[in-house]
Amino acid sequence: MEIIISNKISRPLYEQISTQVRAQIMSGELKAGEALPSIRSLAKSLQISVLTVQKAYDLLQADGFIETTAGKGCYVSVQNQDFYLEEQQKKIEGCLNEAIEIARTSGISLERLVNVLTLLYEED
Repeated sequence: MEIIISNKISRPLYEQISTQVRAQIMSGELKAGEALPSIRSLAKSLQISVLTVQKAYDLLQADGFIETTAGKGCYVSVQNQDFYLEEQQKKIEGCLNEAIEIARTSGISLERLVNVLTLLYEED
């Protein structure tokens, strides 16, 4: 498992870690049941505080991506990835509904709205 963190970006280190682990799980790079590095070993390899890694792992566990077994460590959860994708899609639909309402009340056409969405999506 490779994690790259940077002090030069505004996102907290624990978010950088949790985002990268989440992405590796979603891509299948980390498989269900696979052990994650211990909190101490990851903190040591990244040269950061144990508390920072603990916070990242707590976020991942709260979101259902990992499971922690006392005395054994942290493992990738067997949670259904489709469930997570469905939850994310619901969030996106909520945001898009808000954007659609604003576009309609402002007289912005569907074509123009789609163009804006396309530009924003392809920006990164």
